Amino acid sequence: MNILKTGHEPSQGRFIRKIIFNLLTDFQRPAKDACGMRPPVLNVPTSQAAKTTEATANGFTLVELMVVIFILGLLTTVVVINVLPSQDRAMVEKARADIATIGQALEMYRLDNLTYPSSSDGLTALVSAPQGLSATTRYRQGGYIKKLPDDPWGRPYQYDNPGRNGPGFDLYSLGADGAPGGENDDADIYAE
Repeated sequence: MNILKTGHEPSQGRFIRKIIFNLLTDFQRPAKDACGMRPPVLNVPTSQAAKTTEATANGFTLVELMVVIFILGLLTTVVVINVLPSQDRAMVEKARADIATIGQALEMYRLDNLTYPSSSDGLTALVSAPQGLSATTRYRQGGYIKKLPDDPWGRPYQYDNPGRNGPGFDLYSLGADGAPGGENDDADIYAE
């Protein structure tokens, strides 16, 4: 681009432009130090200088960062709202699976010993032979279950013999609240 339109030759126009450029950049140079020397100034062509200022302007603004943080907060809220109820349902299903497994061990105990363990012997009769068992030779070596699990809320499963409906047994968890009765997640979970 020809800034100065004079009748001079092109080489003279470049010379004049160079003088004007040096005069303009002199104002941007840092002041002289104590020895009277100026720090060196890099003569960067104007196209590279424009690229340098563009490169320094490529960061994120505070508003952009705040928008991203707000969106991440919304996504986290949606995930938490959808995952927490699933965890409660999973705990109930785990209790049902544990009760079914313990129920099968109780049935194997009954087949070998011709009766279910008494309420006083409890579920520990599935791990080791109870003291009051009449024929210990029929008791399976190693027990009927390796370890009694606790319910998902950290409490032991409950066992009653005879059950609430007559002969047989009741095997149940007291649910999330740990108290008899309740509704939804707090409801007692019985063997089916």
